[in-house]
Formats: sequence, C-alpha cells, structure tokens
Amino acid sequence: MSNRKLHVISTGNQTPENLAKIVGEIHPFIDAIHIREKHRSARDIFNIVTLLVNRSVPLAKIIVNDRIDVAHVKNVKGVQLGYNSLSPEIVKRNFPSLQVGCSVHTLEEASLAQKQGIDYLLFGHIFPTDSKLGLVPKGLEELKDITIDLEIPVIAIGGIKPHHVCEVIEAGAAGIAVMSGVLEAKDPLEQVKSYSQNLLNT
Repeated sequence: MSNRKLHVISTGNQTPENLAKIVGEIHPFIDAIHIREKHRSARDIFNIVTLLVNRSVPLAKIIVNDRIDVAHVKNVKGVQLGYNSLSPEIVKRNFPSLQVGCSVHTLEEASLAQKQGIDYLLFGHIFPTDSKLGLVPKGLEELKDITIDLEIPVIAIGGIKPHHVCEVIEAGAAGIAVMSGVLEAKDPLEQVKSYSQNLLNT
C-alpha cells in the first residue's frame, strides 16, 4: 500500500454484523476503519469493535468516534473527535497511547486543532455528497489552502469517487476518507480495491 492513507468510515446504516462482515473483507486494503455510530451506546460500540476483531481486523486499524472510554478500554488505534467532544489537549494528556484525529471544516478550525496537538485532520466535504445536501462543497482549492498552511496530515472526505483520487492528492491531501462510497457499494471489496489502486498510482 502507498503512503497515501485510505480511511473508511461507518455510515450508521448497517447492522453491526453486516458492518463487521464487510470490514473483515476490505481491511487489507485500508489503513483505518472509523466506527462512527452516533445513535449507538458505548456498549454497542464496544460490541462492534469486538465483532471487528473477531473478523481479524487489527486493533491498529480501528478508530472510534468520540467514545474515548471505548477506545481506551479496547486498546484501539485512536479516537476521532468532533465539535462536541473533549478537547484534543485533554485527550492527548490523559490517553497518550491513542492517536487523535479531528474533523474540521475551516482553516481556522484546522489551525486551532494543530496547535492542540492533533495527529491528523479530516477535512471536507470536498465534493457534493448526499450526506451534505444543500451545503456548498469546500472544493479542491480550499483543500489546497488547508494543506499548505498545516504541518499535520489532512485526510480529505466528502463525495470522493475513485476517479477523484489523483486530484485530491495533488491538492495536498495525505489521503482520503470514504463512507457510503465503499460500505454501501454493490461490491465493497471491488470498490475499495479501486480506491486503493488509484492511491497507489498517485
């Protein structure tokens, strides 16, 4: 795999069992799977991580959104923080073993997150996407501005198809993140291979 990262983020639309089945098949081709299930409890998230591990998904590839308690107890790779999460400084200080990511939508938010010691950022949405209907995409130029200004890796997200990969990487992204583009594809394994191959070719 190239040093360009491929993150896959759960959509919240699958059963835990189906999510684990898909991720069990695709994990050799991705760098991280984010468990982003806002409607589920800490116990539910704990059980999803267990299902993934039972499907041979390495803990070193699992990132839990917001639930620092589950991330710590299960000893996964890291935690992804959102707007209402604990501050990155608090998380980094109290849970030094966790890689900490943050979702941002502006250069100001990105700069602040970098100052707080974040390991990487998710930035978007780059292209139109059904999950952000009515919201104007950030586009490649804004992505380029973010990556030029920051020293930490920026993972681009939002409406990214396999044929977009090259231009997204050329804009400075360290990788891409995909949700429904993989997990709700007709053939998730073939789709993730397509993303992976395009990353290898950049």
